[in-house]
Amino acid sequence: MNLTELSVMVHTLAIEKGWYEGDSINIPEKLALIHAEVSEALECYRDDQMETWSTASEKPEGFPIEIADIVIRVLDLCGALGIDIQGAVDQKHAYNATRPHRHGNKKC
Repeated sequence: MNLTELSVMVHTLAIEKGWYEGDSINIPEKLALIHAEVSEALECYRDDQMETWSTASEKPEGFPIEIADIVIRVLDLCGALGIDIQGAVDQKHAYNATRPHRHGNKKC
């Protein structure tokens, strides 16, 4: 399975779970939710919660789970918009391979 196929699966589940009602997609809201997951990952890092654990209700928590949430939110948005994310990742990765070492002279 590639990323585009996974994005369709993730988006289909989001629809089934009631996260899409109506015809419009609120892209700014979806981007904000991705950002929220990034912030949660940062908080796990800051709290040294780098491992995965489960709560009493069996909900998985920790840095790896927050990273997974980021990926799931991105894939859902790609599925909603019909983006060929596998193609986009392949294209960008191929371009990055042509760039010079530490291009842009930035610290990180």
